[in-house]
Amino acid sequence: MVEARRQGPLSHVRVLDLSRIMAGPWATQILADLGADVIKVERPDTGDDTRAWGPPFLKDEAGNPTSEAGYYLSVNRGKRSITVDITSAKGQDIIRRLAATSDVVVENYKVGTLRRYGLDYAALKAINPRLVFASVTGFGQTGPRRSAAAYDFAIQAMGGLMSVTGEREGMPGAGPQKVGVPIVDIMTGMYTAVGVLAALVRRNETGEGDNIDLAMLDVQTGFLANQAMNWLVSGRTPVRGGNRHPNIQPQDVFPCADGFIVLAVGNDGQFAKLCEALGEPQWASDARFATNPARVTNHALLDPLLRAAFSRFDRAALIGALDAVGVPCAAINTVPEVFDNPQVKHRGMLRNLPHPLAGKVPQVVSPLNFENAPLSFDRPPPLLGQHTDEILRDIGLAEQA
Repeated sequence: MVEARRQGPLSHVRVLDLSRIMAGPWATQILADLGADVIKVERPDTGDDTRAWGPPFLKDEAGNPTSEAGYYLSVNRGKRSITVDITSAKGQDIIRRLAATSDVVVENYKVGTLRRYGLDYAALKAINPRLVFASVTGFGQTGPRRSAAAYDFAIQAMGGLMSVTGEREGMPGAGPQKVGVPIVDIMTGMYTAVGVLAALVRRNETGEGDNIDLAMLDVQTGFLANQAMNWLVSGRTPVRGGNRHPNIQPQDVFPCADGFIVLAVGNDGQFAKLCEALGEPQWASDARFATNPARVTNHALLDPLLRAAFSRFDRAALIGALDAVGVPCAAINTVPEVFDNPQVKHRGMLRNLPHPLAGKVPQVVSPLNFENAPLSFDRPPPLLGQHTDEILRDIGLAEQA
């Protein structure tokens, strides 16, 4: 049987998760964190591809590696797992029964695959007209590349992100770079969750579900953001600029005497405070640097002055001085340093959840906080098929799929 109703604003919602890898599971993990009952459908024996994407693998209580890869554990918290062979008539009947009692379906099969099995939106809508159905693919349900497979790395390249990410030409290490996390998958998952929530709100008004078409390339194109608009309004192709911001200066990485600091000045007032802290107040009234457009235009003059000034300071002392006057800056933390940060600790972003193999599993939890519908993190990423019998009993079937 289903556990007692979970907390969170979506505790009344059931999600049938037919997705795997990253983008779809990221979306359904967001919904699970918000309290939804997410049923993760996996292939018998192998399950989600990311279960094998290691090392590293979670260790059991004796210190031995389990079959639970860190990659899988990062995107499947809060779900229940059932193994189903959707290529079989029996498996297709199970999916239809689950869809009949679900509010949302999220899937990321290749275009046309679910139609072959009678599990596409049209077929499931006939069973459940209130169903919100979200399809996540590399290129969408239409267009010349609709049938092509896609991974985050390729979409970062195709979608222009790598052309503006990496050290600028002529500098050591110059060349295009991907972002250090699968950002297109993550953003596609975010957009999918937003789309699902919007469709659920509309359903409350109309009683009608919807069919949502999410394409990773569309998402990447959409979040080119200011870089896209820079080209659209100027006609100049954006290029890699390293850590330097193309529109706002000074924003870059600067070397102090004992390490690096990120500086993110956002307006002329902050620049004046920076100059005071560096002991160079005259720069703020210099016509070449007094305004942001002037600083962008005269970056080649300003940058070496700043680098020379920063090199005279210890990192911690300068960060303290800039924090005191409200100039945005930060040390460049390693991942362990992030989780040792007092603010991150205070916000409770790292939790340990009970786990059937390891005793406990660390989880980086949702950043969302609700006063009236607080989130609960009570389900670890499930073992493969862990809840198969439980879920089948819920829909009136006793035997395993």
